Amino acid sequence: MTFTLKHPVLACAIVQAFVVTPAAVAQDTIPSVVVTSSKWIALDRASVGGFAETQLLDAPASITSIGQGQMQDLSIRSVSDASRYDASIGDAYNAIGYAEQFSVRGFTLDNATSYRKDMIAISGDTQIPLENKERIEVLRGLAGLQAGVAAPGGMLNFVTKRPTNAPLRSATVEVRERGTVYGAVDLGGRFADRRFGYRINAAAEDLKSYVRGADGKRQFISAAFDWQMSPDALFQIDVDHQHKAQVTAPGYQLLRNEALPTGISAKTLLNDQPWTRPVDTDSSNLGLRFEYRISDTWTATVNANKHWFKRDDFTAFPYGCSNEGDGYYPGYCSNGDYDVYDFQSTGERKTPWGAQAMLQGRFDTGAVRHALTIGSAYAERHDSFGEYVYDYVGSSNIWQNQIVPPVDSSRVTGPVMERRATEERSLFVQDILTLSPAWTLHAGVRYVQLKLDALEEIDQARVTSKDSFALPNVALVYAPAPDWRVYGSISHGLQYGGIAPMETVNQNTVLSPSRSKQFEFGVKRNVNEQLALSGAVFEITQGLEYTNAANVFVRAGEQTHRGVELSAQGRALPGLNYNLSLMALDTDQKDTGDASTEGKRVTNVPELRTAAWVEYVVPQVAGLKLDAQWQYSGNKVFDPANRVKVPGYHVAGFGASYLLRAGGLNTIIRARMDNAFDKFYWRDVTQSLGGYLLPGAPRTFRVSAQIDF
Repeated sequence: MTFTLKHPVLACAIVQAFVVTPAAVAQDTIPSVVVTSSKWIALDRASVGGFAETQLLDAPASITSIGQGQMQDLSIRSVSDASRYDASIGDAYNAIGYAEQFSVRGFTLDNATSYRKDMIAISGDTQIPLENKERIEVLRGLAGLQAGVAAPGGMLNFVTKRPTNAPLRSATVEVRERGTVYGAVDLGGRFADRRFGYRINAAAEDLKSYVRGADGKRQFISAAFDWQMSPDALFQIDVDHQHKAQVTAPGYQLLRNEALPTGISAKTLLNDQPWTRPVDTDSSNLGLRFEYRISDTWTATVNANKHWFKRDDFTAFPYGCSNEGDGYYPGYCSNGDYDVYDFQSTGERKTPWGAQAMLQGRFDTGAVRHALTIGSAYAERHDSFGEYVYDYVGSSNIWQNQIVPPVDSSRVTGPVMERRATEERSLFVQDILTLSPAWTLHAGVRYVQLKLDALEEIDQARVTSKDSFALPNVALVYAPAPDWRVYGSISHGLQYGGIAPMETVNQNTVLSPSRSKQFEFGVKRNVNEQLALSGAVFEITQGLEYTNAANVFVRAGEQTHRGVELSAQGRALPGLNYNLSLMALDTDQKDTGDASTEGKRVTNVPELRTAAWVEYVVPQVAGLKLDAQWQYSGNKVFDPANRVKVPGYHVAGFGASYLLRAGGLNTIIRARMDNAFDKFYWRDVTQSLGGYLLPGAPRTFRVSAQIDF
């Protein structure tokens, strides 16, 4: 799927938004503005915890759901912006200008299976646009029953905006500290034949990153349509496309592979060469959903999504040191020198698609009420790429950039062909049994068949494997009072094996799929929409994958994450809202057969992470709200042997918004400052690509205006 998308798309959408139809004129005039405080940060409903949208209080799992209103209130334009409000989410080689990649509960999410659009897997290899998303749902923990294959930390589900019943016209414009300009429109409503509805979103962004030189552009457009075919039948379709081109900002390695670099500026671009080109990506989706109400108690649903992803990847990539002694690989030289490689990989394509059919109903057997779901799902993914260019071209320095020549123009990516294909077939069933007013049993299982076909090296034969797994999930929920829930659960998960990174002895080799297991005990309480509390203790175990001392990517032993999560959100006083989030994690590696890693902490996982947000509605100034946000992360270990610890950090931010009527239109002016005290810190400590550290953003600010008309 190929689109040509430029800034005029956004301009046309804005013009269309201002067109006043006769039907609109006939409507009531815009009511006067009523200022109320926000409905906290998280919503109280989500669909990611099971097979239907449900109240979070009743879900025996740890879930966060951030809605469109909260995204606007907090100027959330990306998942990176949203993650700062949830202590369970961390970065996992989340480099500026590249893919946004995260960890949950200390486990890195899988780009192939952990990012979902309406519960169907999409590629997580680029920034996932939020302009057409109604909410971001985060499931913490195993998702074997809900999704089949997914990383043990959990998954992120992006729920698509649907048409509105009332006319919706909204535009947002934003500017940031280095000159980034962002514009978006959101249009929704019904046609004259009210069986048909529409939702149109468009956005454009001229990117000026805080990393000087990591600039780019982004354009996005989407459309969603509903057709109420009959009172019992609903058909939905949506399509979207995003083009993004931005210079990426690689991270730093240890000096001599043993010491943290010092005197670093988060604004420095190591990918700074005259021949540097942006990473250019195109991503598209086509989604379909049909729902039919068979009776008052039974419903059938079929949904599907096709995703297209294409990338031309260019980087003046920093890796290793050849200017000192016998060299360090990985690692930079003592004086800050590093080797520069001209990396090129053009024509990369990934085309996942999936479909799911479900039958859901309610019935009684004696005194027991049942909510039954039975279904089947199919998913496949095809990854195509050529042999990349990765040639040494000279050396530069982390404190004083040096210009080096690119590779000869004759060096180009090899022929692009399908190198990896996966196929997943599954059957699933879940029954939620209400045993009594106080006791509910959730029991389900998913049977999964996997097939992998891979060409790991051009000069070798293709590798084919088949596997099957049964993934049970059982949870018991006790309700001592209407606003209390206590639950315990046991669940099994499944994840594809990791792919050996470049520069390892077995690079591109795919490890076999593996199981994971989780025990979780949790407590939840909601009090009159004034207070929502939740807490969970959990233990997750999976096979440990890492690059060993022989530079071979292996699965050896187990990694176990034992943790506690606490959250509270509510209204402390009239006009004073808050959201608090905490995760404490104890991780270890065992049965590795390697004394250097046995019993050590897992990399890139702090033992404690917290997030806090407070909002105050100023009563003396109608329409004015002020907020403050604070994050804390404890120290992390850099490598599996725990030789180097990376310090923890505190980061604070402040925001304000003012709602007014300008020219007869509802207008909200927002301002936000992040890292207000301009603190340097290492936000991301990853073993990806040999091990890198990525600094957090310095002090940044943004100002926006949202106009509803």
